[in-house]
Amino acid sequence: MRNITLSAESELIAKARAKAASERTSLNDKFRAWLVTYVGQDRRAADFRALMERLQHARSGRRFSRDEAHERR
Repeated sequence: MRNITLSAESELIAKARAKAASERTSLNDKFRAWLVTYVGQDRRAADFRALMERLQHARSGRRFSRDEAHERR
């Protein structure tokens, strides 16, 4: 694991540490989780585009009315 240095206002860091502590974690753990999410965004977007490409042939057979489209069962 590598170390990095980030800069932010002291008050902001203190608030972030307090929030992380209230969630029973550390600011480092929160940052690592954010990095995983940040890096994974491109992959999820590509996966979504691939899924839409595979499903482009699917058709409902007709247009649904607004009420039908929003109906909850």
